[in-house]
Amino acid sequence: MKVRDLMSKDVQVARPGDSLQDVARRMHDGGFGFMPVADEDRLIGTITDRDIVVRAIAGGVAASAPVVEFITRDPHTARADDDLKTVLDAMSTRQVRRLPVLDKDDRLVGVVSLGDLSTRVKEKYAGEALEDISRN
Repeated sequence: MKVRDLMSKDVQVARPGDSLQDVARRMHDGGFGFMPVADEDRLIGTITDRDIVVRAIAGGVAASAPVVEFITRDPHTARADDDLKTVLDAMSTRQVRRLPVLDKDDRLVGVVSLGDLSTRVKEKYAGEALEDISRN
């Protein structure tokens, strides 16, 4: 099974100039805490609700500040044609719950999460990866 078979394709994407408040509102409204940040279809980083609170708001930054100032650059990624076990192993090793997914041309095409894996795949690897990540 390949990542493209499991990834979420309808993904909210933040743009570098989006304000922290706009991104936080979109996270709230969508019920998620992670967004890839892309310029056109090129991934430049990721932002989490925790990044917004800890890196920005706790430091007194205005909610109107651009999200690009607080992103995690060069995030770990998966490839759409990666095997499931490879991605689960990478998520476990890197202690991450979500990965942006890129195609062969390095364009952002989706996000894969442990939630995607656990609800759509009944393999022992998903459980093992979740257990490893949750342990730390």
